[in-house]
Amino acid sequence: MQIDLDLLISWGAVAKKYKKNEVVFDEAQDAHFYYQIMDGSVRMYNSNEEGKEFTQGLFSKGESFGSPPLFIDQQYPAKAVCIKDCIILKLSKDKFLKILDEYPLILKSFLILLANKIYSKATTSKAIINQKPEFRILAFMNNHKIKSDCCPIEKVLIPYTRQQIANYTGLRVETVIRTFIKMNACNKVEIINHKIFY
Repeated sequence: MQIDLDLLISWGAVAKKYKKNEVVFDEAQDAHFYYQIMDGSVRMYNSNEEGKEFTQGLFSKGESFGSPPLFIDQQYPAKAVCIKDCIILKLSKDKFLKILDEYPLILKSFLILLANKIYSKATTSKAIINQKPEFRILAFMNNHKIKSDCCPIEKVLIPYTRQQIANYTGLRVETVIRTFIKMNACNKVEIINHKIFY
């Protein structure tokens, strides 16, 4: 969801530049700010002691991230890192909550956004418990199409690396590569110059 930039700035939001791979916030850090991407992309993920990563969400220009803990006084459940150079608006939690109090339409949009996130997590969990890699990858790509408002029957570029897809689906990157090769042979995806179209 995107809140009008002028409105955010008038309430004291500050634009900050981040470099690729720079951390915006860490897992278990207290949640004090609302973040909205003006330019670039951010990945929220968890990792274990062995370094295996699981992507919780991918966010791009115009989207906000990390906001659910602001409503319930909790810490961030995942680490947020810039996938590429970013400009991110940062607004204090108190001012963000006051905006929602003063603008009911924005509040309603946030309720819809949170409901969509809960629904998406439920469908993602269903895909993850399925043992077939193709099912997990198809669920990820279908989710991308829905999120991007793409036509379901049109083939579109999937703008993620095989490693990012592996991190999101809980698969090994080698499994993702092999699965895409099989899907390409069955015409379920098209691979053109190493890029995936679905």
